[in-house]
Amino acid sequence: MSAADIVAQLDDGMTLGIGGWGPRRKPMALVREILRSDLKDLTVVAYGGADVGMLCAAGKVRKLVFAFVSLDAIPLEPWFRKSRESGALEVLELDEGMFQWGLKAAAFGLPFLPARVGLGTDLAELGGLKTVQSPYADGETLIAMPALKLDAALLHVNRSDWRGNVHVFGPDVYYDEWFARAAAKTYVSCEELVDRMEDHYPDQAQANIVERSFISGVVEIPGGAHPSSMPPHYGWDMKAFKAYADAARDPGDWAAVQDRFVGASETAYCDTFGGKEAVAALPLPIF
Repeated sequence: MSAADIVAQLDDGMTLGIGGWGPRRKPMALVREILRSDLKDLTVVAYGGADVGMLCAAGKVRKLVFAFVSLDAIPLEPWFRKSRESGALEVLELDEGMFQWGLKAAAFGLPFLPARVGLGTDLAELGGLKTVQSPYADGETLIAMPALKLDAALLHVNRSDWRGNVHVFGPDVYYDEWFARAAAKTYVSCEELVDRMEDHYPDQAQANIVERSFISGVVEIPGGAHPSSMPPHYGWDMKAFKAYADAARDPGDWAAVQDRFVGASETAYCDTFGGKEAVAALPLPIF
């Protein structure tokens, strides 16, 4: 598929999960394609970064389900912050573990999963979550974390074949496989597309994090995670993130800067930052 083909499969009002983690391995090229479209009234479910910030700034988001929205070195994503402070969003704020449990409940086809995560906090009350009592001798009271069912999920992976066999590398794959399993359909952008994975990389099957039956479409977009990181291919573009954050300062008019951070096309966007070669040369962060 093309990125436009994928976005054409999405509808107004959908619940859309976005994989990755803050400024790491986000399907940003697909997010930019959404920003070039008329899609609106989305419920976005994400461990958020600039994906969430941009969609909120552009008025695409009706409700946000999130555990955090951060660019790491820029702790609170600035465009998300503006939207949240303005009261423009309906939100369900969760602990990272509650969020994971919600994806897993959806993946298992369950209405909820019991969890201790969130007990002793205001998150359950603020989110309208309920508790359940263990039917066993312990009688423990637990939070009933509801399933986070997704109409569609977007992921960016290192490699895929046309059948949806994906390879994901790096020190952490986060929870991308659970986004895929929690979604009715999952669309994947990748750094490299091959015809049959087993013919090209027969010794790397362990990098396949989710069964291909969960993948509905694939598009090859080298550099498609920029400005987020995509190990081992490239690191995050902190210079780009800082420019993006600076643009949020008052008056912070997204319409005035969208062309700069989205572009009329993915090629135009990439050229703004020096092309695919410049993206590929971004060093990986060291912690």
